[in-house]
Amino acid sequence: MQIRESRFVRRGTFVRLGRVATAAVIASLTVVAGAALGATPAAAAPVSPFYTPPPQFSADPGAIIKTEPLGVLAAVPVRTGWPVPAQKVMYTSRLQDGTPTAVSGTFIDSAAPWRGPGPRPTVVIAPGTQGQGDQCAISVALPTGLVVDPGTLSLSANQELPGAVLWNLMGARVFLTDYIGLGTPGVHTYVNRAEGAHAVLDAARAANRLSETGPETPLLFWGYSEGGGATAAAAELQPTYAPELNLKGTWAGAPTADIGAVLAKVDGALIGGAIGFAVNGLLARYPDLQAVLDRVASPEGKAMLVTASNECIGDVILKHPFMRTNSMTRDHRSLLENLQSEPIAMRAIDDQRIGRLAPTSPVLITSGINDDTVPYGQARQLATDWCGQGAPITFRTNNFPVLLPSTTIPGHFGPEIVDAYVANNVMPYLMDRLADKPVAGCSIA
Repeated sequence: MQIRESRFVRRGTFVRLGRVATAAVIASLTVVAGAALGATPAAAAPVSPFYTPPPQFSADPGAIIKTEPLGVLAAVPVRTGWPVPAQKVMYTSRLQDGTPTAVSGTFIDSAAPWRGPGPRPTVVIAPGTQGQGDQCAISVALPTGLVVDPGTLSLSANQELPGAVLWNLMGARVFLTDYIGLGTPGVHTYVNRAEGAHAVLDAARAANRLSETGPETPLLFWGYSEGGGATAAAAELQPTYAPELNLKGTWAGAPTADIGAVLAKVDGALIGGAIGFAVNGLLARYPDLQAVLDRVASPEGKAMLVTASNECIGDVILKHPFMRTNSMTRDHRSLLENLQSEPIAMRAIDDQRIGRLAPTSPVLITSGINDDTVPYGQARQLATDWCGQGAPITFRTNNFPVLLPSTTIPGHFGPEIVDAYVANNVMPYLMDRLADKPVAGCSIA
């Protein structure tokens, strides 16, 4: 059944939302630009004592381990009552095998009246690719908008400021997860399906505890790229992993649903070095892969994986632009070509596939047909897979044109900026979900 996607139809509201979105983007870009001009140098590691978990903590998913007040430069004095109260948070989540682990994030309460339908919601933001070094965690960059270490030429910007400011201006609570292993000890398991989902779902539980509102709190998930994969995985795992949550709707923009397809697409692109993040994440959870890497990776390739484990996405762009993984292997074939003949490796990659379980709450998937980083086809396939299971899915194609192929910034981030902020296609969909407007069947366009 085809669904005509509704707008947020109350008179004048769509225009007001567009103005809010514009204000959010301008405020956020001003913050990042100002930080870039006068950023305080920050050591790449250790980040701060806050990120070290206590020897013992509650194993209850979503339990609050500790908090710390946090100044958020993003909360510019746009409205009376700002800056908003914000906290750096450490909460409990679960590894892929169910082991309890500590995860960091940021909770930004609201100082503005809620401007949407129903009770005030909480929006959990799953960040796009930040990197693998602890200094890359979103909560580290939030106070100033940017973290710079001149000694190592490490750079990490808070790319989630526009979404956080947008929702907070609307009066929503916002929680940004850092993901497992970013900031906190251990390897960040980049694009790991289970662990990305757990971090998002347990962030929602933590937010409910911090706001003292309970599981009936309306929840929205918001994510793009790595974040789109994490919110998509969270949506499909929510019915079994966190069934008590009142999840109203999810935005999964350019979701990394099929990592094999993503790795093939990004190899040789501006952020090709990010493949190291994915390989390191797989090695952390599939130790048998080490023997495979020992066989196929060159000494230079192994050194590159170590380097990537301490880098942010800005470092990859500055230091290893347009990297091809055939420079990392002994036979000079791409890393993926080598792994395709290894059953252990392909099983690990296949475990990250999103779409085999069906979400029970509505999901909006957006993808640029010319995306040069996260392939359009695998995002559309996710919608098809979920629709085949009867899930309430809306898929929308963004026709952003081809500009500077393989450079990621226009081809991948262009559709995000258009859908989330310029054309404002995402918020009206989520507002309709908060208003309990029905979504019947699937719409793929």
